[in-house]
Amino acid sequence: MNVTVFGIGYVGLVQAAVLSEVGHNVCCVDVDKVKIDKLKQGVIPIFEPGLTPLVKTNYDEGRIRFTCNAEEGVNFANVQFIAVGTPPDEDGSADLQYVIAVAKTIATHMDSPKIIVNKSTVPVGTADKVAETINDTLRSRHSDLSYSVVSNPEFLKEGSAVADCIRPDRIIVGTRFNDNKLQIQDTFKELYAPFNRNHDRIIFMDARSAELTKYAANCMLATKISFMNEMANIAEKIGADIEYVRQGIGSDERIGYHFIYPGCGYGGSCFPKDVQALSKTSEIVGYKPQLLQAVEAINKHQKNKLMIYINQYFKGDISGKTFALWGLSFKPKTDDMREAPCHVVMESLWAKGASIQAFDPEAMEEAQRIYGNRTNLTLMGTKEAALSGADALVICTEWQNFRAVNLNLIKDTLISPVIFDGRNMYEPNKVKKLGIDYYCIGRGLSISTPQI
Repeated sequence: MNVTVFGIGYVGLVQAAVLSEVGHNVCCVDVDKVKIDKLKQGVIPIFEPGLTPLVKTNYDEGRIRFTCNAEEGVNFANVQFIAVGTPPDEDGSADLQYVIAVAKTIATHMDSPKIIVNKSTVPVGTADKVAETINDTLRSRHSDLSYSVVSNPEFLKEGSAVADCIRPDRIIVGTRFNDNKLQIQDTFKELYAPFNRNHDRIIFMDARSAELTKYAANCMLATKISFMNEMANIAEKIGADIEYVRQGIGSDERIGYHFIYPGCGYGGSCFPKDVQALSKTSEIVGYKPQLLQAVEAINKHQKNKLMIYINQYFKGDISGKTFALWGLSFKPKTDDMREAPCHVVMESLWAKGASIQAFDPEAMEEAQRIYGNRTNLTLMGTKEAALSGADALVICTEWQNFRAVNLNLIKDTLISPVIFDGRNMYEPNKVKKLGIDYYCIGRGLSISTPQI
């Protein structure tokens, strides 16, 4: 099949690469000429394991192409994916201007029937808004071309997006009540047949349910994280060890072990934005989303947790001190720093007059892009180099590179042998026996904090 993808960001590029890998012909359209030119040269704008060879191979073999020409993209295929960003507006709602702009572009250039597929994460009712835009644009052209609008949300995890796309656990397809459901179902069965061989993963439903399914999934996962952070804070106060608690509840198959690791808060492009967007949607329809508001409030508090420890340890006097910081991305296996906990830590330390020596296996260029050249931020070549001359170590991301470390080297290098660990990377008793003060999340044997 021929497929066009508008928006060659994280979701669009991964989806395009995987579709081309299984034999579909994909035309990628983006307004960013620099990005398109680099993609043609084999330069991939994001770090995602397995993505670069996939894009390069399929581009060389002619199954994927890149262009800024919207008309070319519209006329390339009958199936048109919209995968542009939906950033949060000032009030927390999703900004749909880019989605609507692409819908208008498709309607402006289409010369045959189209299936327009919302791949972007969008509020409930967006499929209807896209349809209205297309209808109005076609009417202005005096055109009676037929079209369908489908909600086909993505469920990719950064760091394993290629694998998730190749082996999806479910494929949600939402249709509008007045569209040709049988034609759409046949199209998507053909499109996703290579990913649907062992058992039927496609779930057909109405468009609004599909749109809500995406938000509900991310909000459920965010809720599990915030719940576990709430338990960690309680464990800290009563002298329990949250690691034992995690093992105890995770062994219950109704709960499971996924997303119950306490830490210094969740980040990324999805969870923070989607919790806010669904909360805003709920308020618009007259429902107070108490649980979602609590999830967001707990996460905001948790991102300040490391600073609570740091202020307590140094008695509020950190001006002139230097902190080694390990981990800039919001999670391992990505260079994405959007809403990463490190932002709160770094900006709070700078506000108090401290300096930072940071290291991350993949996000150094992104940190440079965001913060530029600052006298109080030095990006170091290795995690060991970040320790040199530092008063303390702060860990914000659970990279594998940080798990097996020489604790004696840390003790001997740091001016004050103390670790503030936002990801519970080490066994507290082992660290303490070496004479290192170790502050982590919810492990009562190793920390003592004031009332929060």
